[in-house]
Amino acid sequence: MFKELDPILHSQLRLAVVSLLLSVKEAEFTFIREKTNSTAGNLSVQINKLKEAGYIEVLKQFKDNYPQTICKIAPQGIKAFEAYVKNLQSYLTIKK
Repeated sequence: MFKELDPILHSQLRLAVVSLLLSVKEAEFTFIREKTNSTAGNLSVQINKLKEAGYIEVLKQFKDNYPQTICKIAPQGIKAFEAYVKNLQSYLTIKK
C-alpha cells in the first residue's frame, strides 16, 4: 500500500538541500548553509552523502585564495526527488 521512501532524501537537511538545488542552477556552500540554517559540519556530512548517492555534483575550487564549494543537482537527484514526492503522496491518499 505505502511505497518505500528514499532513506537518502528522507533526512530533513538532505531533503532541504536537494529542494534548494532544484530551484537554482548551482549554489555555494555558504548560501546553502544560510538557507538551511545548519552548521557547516553537519551540512558538509550531508552534502557528502548526497554526492556519494549521485544526487548532487560538488565542485571544490579556490576564489580569492579562499576555498569555495559549489553544489548543483544531478540528473539522478532530480529523478530521486520526483520519485520521493510521488511515493510520499501515497501516504496522503488512503485507499479504503
